Amino acid sequence: MSHNTFGHLFRVTTWGESHGAGLGCIIDGCPPGIKFTIAEIQADLDLRKPGQSKHTTQRKEADEVKVLSGYMPSENSDDDENTLITTGTPISMLIWNTDQRSKDYSEIKDRYRPGHADFTYDTKYGIRDYRGGGRSSARETAARVAAGAIARKVVPGLKVRAAMVQMGTKKIDHNNWDWEQIRKNDFFCPDAKMAEEWDGYLSEIRKGHSSVGAVIEVVAEGVPAGIGAPVYAKLDQDICSGLMSINAVKGVEIGNGFEAAAITGIENADEMRMGENGEVEFLSNNAGGILGGIATGQPVVARFAVKPTSSILTPRKSVTAQGEEVDVVTKGRHDPCVGIRAVPIGEAMVACAIADHYLLHRGQTGRV
Repeated sequence: MSHNTFGHLFRVTTWGESHGAGLGCIIDGCPPGIKFTIAEIQADLDLRKPGQSKHTTQRKEADEVKVLSGYMPSENSDDDENTLITTGTPISMLIWNTDQRSKDYSEIKDRYRPGHADFTYDTKYGIRDYRGGGRSSARETAARVAAGAIARKVVPGLKVRAAMVQMGTKKIDHNNWDWEQIRKNDFFCPDAKMAEEWDGYLSEIRKGHSSVGAVIEVVAEGVPAGIGAPVYAKLDQDICSGLMSINAVKGVEIGNGFEAAAITGIENADEMRMGENGEVEFLSNNAGGILGGIATGQPVVARFAVKPTSSILTPRKSVTAQGEEVDVVTKGRHDPCVGIRAVPIGEAMVACAIADHYLLHRGQTGRV
């Protein structure tokens, strides 16, 4: 199985399966001299890990990260004793799996779960890991979040945040957007009122043995103007590629995205004026911080749509590997809305893409 690596200069390779001994990643191309702590990586992983609320899978994984290579203790007397510094060599990180329950999947060993990659994996490889989906499981994304924690450190002043802005048909009111709220509810929701509504809504979805989709918005601030490329290495192209690689993602947009198809050029164009500091200022940000594949210096804004969880307790029509028509009920522990835990994953993928393009820009121009 190939294609387990993404990135041009900041290259991330992930490995491991849902019910294997563990999973992890190797980061190749991280510059030397980047300061970080294990606690910072762990903090991002803790946002993604399962079992944190009644609205996520009850699989209990500590997701405790171990950094095996690519660093040494900082010798700067001004740094905290826990501060580490990258050496420029490959960074290897490991997360052990500790709460696998493979027996939950024994009944579907030969049955293709509707909405999952069971049929396509079997068609392509002639074998599939039915125990939680193996490599196609969202469990793999823990390694991406760990890599994203390092990526955030590569670009000085970079801040990447994400929030869930829609669950099913219920959208937030952007006038109520408050970043402080996303750590105060179970949904990474910036609208406190909508978070309360989602609580009851998702509980009813779960009781009905079903699931629901979501939309997540990622905002990256401090993105240097000029990074990216105009043709085959566009910044938005690689951001979209990274987000689209996340499990269950079925759509990605930059800036006002598909809304741009419904408005006029007068409404869509981001007008410009000269600011008091002599720098160009944009009067709006419909482009989402990227024009012609190159960053404008405005916040980069991306949104991605996550489909409803395919693993549900309601029987669905399917077939077996032997061609027998059957009904499938997926037991085990699953998220009724995978969009919730996709929030920190989206942040990680955007951070990795921006870090990669920052290094590409530095290599091509010698400046940042």
